[in-house]
Amino acid sequence: MYRLIITGFLFLLLPLSSFGQVRIRLFSAHDPGTAVFSVTGGIYEVNGFNGNTFEISPGEIILISKFNDRLAVKARNEKAVICDSVFFLQKTGNDSFTLRVNGIRQLYSGDLQCFRGLGTMLLINVCEIDPYISGVVRAEGGSGKNIEYFKTQAVIARTYIYKYYDKHITDRFNLCDNTHCQAFNGVTNDTIIVRAALETKGQVILGPDSALIISAFHSNCGGETSPSENVWLTNQTYLKKVTDPFCTASRNAKWQTAISLEEWTDYLKSAGYSGDEGNSSLLNFSQKTRLKDYKAGDFTMPLNQIRTDLKLRSTFFSLSVAADSVVFNGRGYGHGVGLCQEGAMVMAMKGFDYKQIIGFYYTGVFIADIKDAKAPEDPLALP
Repeated sequence: MYRLIITGFLFLLLPLSSFGQVRIRLFSAHDPGTAVFSVTGGIYEVNGFNGNTFEISPGEIILISKFNDRLAVKARNEKAVICDSVFFLQKTGNDSFTLRVNGIRQLYSGDLQCFRGLGTMLLINVCEIDPYISGVVRAEGGSGKNIEYFKTQAVIARTYIYKYYDKHITDRFNLCDNTHCQAFNGVTNDTIIVRAALETKGQVILGPDSALIISAFHSNCGGETSPSENVWLTNQTYLKKVTDPFCTASRNAKWQTAISLEEWTDYLKSAGYSGDEGNSSLLNFSQKTRLKDYKAGDFTMPLNQIRTDLKLRSTFFSLSVAADSVVFNGRGYGHGVGLCQEGAMVMAMKGFDYKQIIGFYYTGVFIADIKDAKAPEDPLALP
């Protein structure tokens, strides 16, 4: 416990640019019972078999399984060995491996550390930041897009890494591979994405105070982004409402759903609504520009809560009562704060570069090298 606290403290004393590697918890949304490790490139040293080490080459497989509060590790044709942890350390500098968990097989570079913790088997990938960024861009932004869009996502991903580098430090890793941090499904060989990460190497987004920003993004804003205080109750000067003409013809720009009038009124009553049940027109709600609350007479309710409870695509919706139904006509997909991905894709296709795209969605920011960033005051703060 004391060592972890001291380690986290030392991270604060180091310049951000000194963090060349990142520790990522893999398959964090799963509870791995067994993991299959296989070398795909280079040579790995296996360390953890009662102090013994040996090397494995491409094609060789090792099984790692939970066994009570320890691990059972089986290599080659040998019997399984019970140990506290097992480390797979790359030897050539150009090494890669696959990991298969619950039928999902993904490609990684760098080292792998396996041990018990958090009530499960922790699989920690220790890798260089640039390949990790490429993997995040592929997972968060897809493929087949303009390189300026990929550069935009790369700078956003790098900003997030350094701002929240210590987010999970007390759990012995930096970030997880789920959307709780940033989606990461392993490294990618997509040449355009790899090039985008390398051509923006070291670049991050800073606010007017030279601090790393909360580099929030979402799928589609529906024509208007949301100020941060509408979603997180914190007012960030660079996360303001922005009118976005670029995303309005994109796939996720509009949506519609409906529920029964009875279901809607029951839901409102559970939240404290006591309006005239005989006048259902009071429930109609129009949102031409983004609002924070739903209003029906004197009753108000946060739109963010409605979106969460009803699993709606966004908070940017209007609703109308039609006979025994309530129809939601919505715009956008996601929380609406920060960069609109589909808008950014269109901007890139229209000839805007990544700096112009970032400047459009984040107010008053500038792009600089990570060495020029002010260290976060609270590395464990959540966005």
